[in-house]
Amino acid sequence: MRDASSPEPGEEKPVRPEPAAKTGRRAFLLGGLALGGALVVGWGVAPPRQRLRAARKLALESGAVALNGWVAIAPDGTVSVVVPRSEMGQGVTTALPMLLAEELDAPLASVRISQAPLDKIFGNLAVMRDNLPFRPDDRGSVKQGVRWVMGKVGRELGIMFTGGSTSVKDAWQPMREAGAVARAMLLAAAAERWNVDAAGLRTEDGNVLHPDGRRISYGALAGRAAVVGASIGVDDIKLKSPRDFKLIGKPAPRRDSAIKVDGSALFGIDARPEGLLYAALKMAPALGSSVASFDAAKVLGMPGVLEVVDVSNAVAPLSGAGAAVAVVAGSWWQARQAAQALPVSWRAGPDASLSSEALFAAFSKSLDQESGYCFVDEGSQDVAGAETTVHAEYRAPFLAHAAMEPLNCTAQMVDGKVRVWTSTQVPSVAADAAAKAAGVGRDDVTVEAMLLGGGFGRRLEVDMVAQTVAIAKALRGRPVQLIWTREDDVQHDVYRPAALARFTARLGQGGRLLAWDNRSVSGAIGHQYFPRALGLPGLGPDKTTAEGEYDMQYAVPNLRVAHVTVDSAVPIGYWRSVGHSHNAFFKESFMDEVAHAAGRDPVLLRRELLADHPRHLAVLDAALARAGDAPARRAHGVALHQSFGTIVAQVAEVSVEGGDIRVHRVVCAVDCGIVVNPNIAAQQVEGAVLFGLSAALAGEITLRDGRVQQTNFGDYPVLRMGQAPVVETILMPSGEPPEGMGEPAVPPVAPAVANALFKLTGQRLRSLPLKLA
Repeated sequence: MRDASSPEPGEEKPVRPEPAAKTGRRAFLLGGLALGGALVVGWGVAPPRQRLRAARKLALESGAVALNGWVAIAPDGTVSVVVPRSEMGQGVTTALPMLLAEELDAPLASVRISQAPLDKIFGNLAVMRDNLPFRPDDRGSVKQGVRWVMGKVGRELGIMFTGGSTSVKDAWQPMREAGAVARAMLLAAAAERWNVDAAGLRTEDGNVLHPDGRRISYGALAGRAAVVGASIGVDDIKLKSPRDFKLIGKPAPRRDSAIKVDGSALFGIDARPEGLLYAALKMAPALGSSVASFDAAKVLGMPGVLEVVDVSNAVAPLSGAGAAVAVVAGSWWQARQAAQALPVSWRAGPDASLSSEALFAAFSKSLDQESGYCFVDEGSQDVAGAETTVHAEYRAPFLAHAAMEPLNCTAQMVDGKVRVWTSTQVPSVAADAAAKAAGVGRDDVTVEAMLLGGGFGRRLEVDMVAQTVAIAKALRGRPVQLIWTREDDVQHDVYRPAALARFTARLGQGGRLLAWDNRSVSGAIGHQYFPRALGLPGLGPDKTTAEGEYDMQYAVPNLRVAHVTVDSAVPIGYWRSVGHSHNAFFKESFMDEVAHAAGRDPVLLRRELLADHPRHLAVLDAALARAGDAPARRAHGVALHQSFGTIVAQVAEVSVEGGDIRVHRVVCAVDCGIVVNPNIAAQQVEGAVLFGLSAALAGEITLRDGRVQQTNFGDYPVLRMGQAPVVETILMPSGEPPEGMGEPAVPPVAPAVANALFKLTGQRLRSLPLKLA
């Protein structure tokens, strides 16, 4: 049974397609889905696989009893909740158990976290649906039908994926259902014991209550509940209405705070199996280089050195790692010293002369010569009554992820069985990579998913896992921990794509915006990531290249957005907020340019174009009201952007001090649907703003002679504490299902700051990072 707060769960029913639209997006989607012919159609209308009961039994302790694949209850009333998403600071080990505990009527104090086994019921369906190139305003049978099919595809693939700001969004339905089903099973067991109708009983704080005042704990009922309630499923329960929530929407302390303060939290780098050895790398100095030869004998006599292993073939093409040789020793420092001393001859690749200047020149040529894939084409760009035409070109550089915890992995291979300890956003993909590197079946691999000291998309990659397992295979049973240096990480990342965008706006009488034309060029992440990490083809238009542009919220009568995809010799990957991270800068900066050319106030122009979007208007107004007026010698810049389903408006308070850009305050209003835990939501906004500011003010990866020029935080800086602004978060009330929270506050930061700088200096900064003349 469904509730009103979940209008698009994974079990949507297939519907009859509507006629293809002018944009071609629908034709593209339906054509791709039809590749399998009648078999795909038959599979598409079949009922979806359930997400309640796992194929593998939960690992139980202390006499606990599993009531489904998500929850087990011990005799003392302890509730073990499976959390299938990686904790990397975003608070999933707090927020996700709240969903299940809400429907179970269990106190949060009784909840313990269990690591999710590798099982397809824990696959992320939301990330599959959100990868479709629909616009937020799209409605109708095509969107509903394609999302239905992609949800089923996600269920079949079962990829355990933490990313795309989907953790709460994906768990919203199945984890609440798991709690509600478990509660119904416990009620059935109590009804049997008391010989009454379950409908007359109620639950509260981990107990079943009888109308006469008797009560019995969940712990006392769990064993029998697993038997008498075995047939109860999601069709037998009713989820709570948001007005009845007791936990959801209320602040709750983070479950991981104490262990991170006292140092007992275990990250990937903290794995310490008995007999652990360490490995360090000598990595290719330039893109596409390969190992011609190396002289292991030169370092095998150094203190502690045990083995030298070429791991180049362990990683997929266009992985961040590239070619590398590993040195194994008794300590990491011994391994590192030997790796530095190891003589390696490198064979240059085809991109040994690549430079940033040449890359952007090629981008410009591509836009000159190619029309690209048109994501949306409404009306006509040849409009009557146009009095003013505005042109602008924007660019954004490659960006590294620079997670605080160095990339690392620990692995051991004994008798054909592989055990991996790692900080990963994709445990199931890590298991596949480990199996391939070891030459064993996936069932022979165990992955211990540790806490992540930052992910931001870099730990969606498994190059470090493949490398480590390849080393472990050569060590005949000894466990080994591979740690990349910061220089390894910065110079061998899968970077946020560089991009170039051109805009043309046509204005009519009174500065009315008549037409908007946006063409951009970059590499496509999906064309690399899907083959590299998932073994799937990277085909067709990649919506991340133009997201935030083709799906922008402003109502323009004549709108065209197209993208030219070029092959990228530089490894590229998902970076926090993906295409929105630069496309919001392009779009929101140009909107300010248009307002200036029209002689209009940028805020009033936005309000006019948002007349049919009351949620967006409310968010914008909330941010402006909180921000107030800018103090003397400071200016406010405004940006509004929707990403990952969430609407964000930001007002940045900026000054220029001695030629340096200083951001003092950022007011951020957010409509993300129902907020599960306001404290965590505010933390995510604060972190996202600082992450986005680091990129806006200083983030840039450049290339010369095929080599990344940056090495460490000295030349790839992140925001320091003294540079951090005050961040004020406004969470808009909503009854809509939850949307993304981890990434949406990143994209508006750069344009909000750039727009404030234009007010202060008159300089229109069209390239990132922002640098004043």
